[in-house]
Amino acid sequence: MNKNSLALKDLLQIFNLVTTEGEKVNESYEFQGIKAWHDFDGYTCFLAYKDLTLTLLFHGRYNVDFQQQETFDNFLAKVNKLLVAASE
Repeated sequence: MNKNSLALKDLLQIFNLVTTEGEKVNESYEFQGIKAWHDFDGYTCFLAYKDLTLTLLFHGRYNVDFQQQETFDNFLAKVNKLLVAASE
């Protein structure tokens, strides 16, 4: 999978899952190794996993920054696993 295979609706669902099911740590939430937080007005949301940061931007765009391809691949696997579990 590559960056373009991430659906915005799935990323928003993961953000919601982390913020509702996760543990609040300072200004963010953490659930199964994924952190989620948003900026002061809520228009920009963030997901983080190890060296990966995914920024959900206003108007349905997002950016993914990571250092190692393995981290991105592991993040995709974790996201897919959480989405399957949430749909059951």
